[in-house]
Amino acid sequence: MSLIASESGGGSSFTPVPPGLHMARCYRIVDLGTQKTTFNGELKHQHKIMLQFEVHGEDDKGAPLVTPKGEPMSISKNYTLSLSDKATLRADLQAWRGEAFNAEELRGFDIRKVLGKWAMIAVGTAIGKDGKTYTNVLNLNPVPKVLKDTLPVPHNPAAIFSITNPDMDLFNSFSNSLREKISASPEWQSRGGDVPNQSAKAQKQAASSGFDDMDDDIPF
Repeated sequence: MSLIASESGGGSSFTPVPPGLHMARCYRIVDLGTQKTTFNGELKHQHKIMLQFEVHGEDDKGAPLVTPKGEPMSISKNYTLSLSDKATLRADLQAWRGEAFNAEELRGFDIRKVLGKWAMIAVGTAIGKDGKTYTNVLNLNPVPKVLKDTLPVPHNPAAIFSITNPDMDLFNSFSNSLREKISASPEWQSRGGDVPNQSAKAQKQAASSGFDDMDDDIPF
């Protein structure tokens, strides 16, 4: 499945990221396929994606933002794959890049171009309908120029999970809930479930954004 956003549509223990503004890198893009959502009592079927970020920095007490294993904490945000006027994906990407999309980009923007890019993310907490506290990415912002020469060393390999050409090793590394969500999508069901790993060459092609020579002032 193509991961092109357009204006017209489109199990293990976990340490939560503390609220605040943090340096983060998008290290994984996950195609969730078509998911059922309910908004204002209306059931919708929308193509969803997940952006996963590794977080670098310190908390309010000066302690590094790492898991008990010493690895960077991670946080994710789900989006409808759409660049319509009111789409959250459009708002977040435009704020992240510090520039609005032009007409050509709105006709089809390859979301894979954000893979491996750095951002300043605002993290907050909210109480869900189930009464539990959830940690969320509130918004994305560009990295200040003064910090671009001191970016942290990336930790996680950049990876894309596509239902069209799924990497089953990557799929099997996901949490149970994430695997169940993907498996419930009609796109996954139409493939008959598990499929072979995509080739290393295909993975490399998928991870390439084609934007390596862009102006550094615009991250993607």
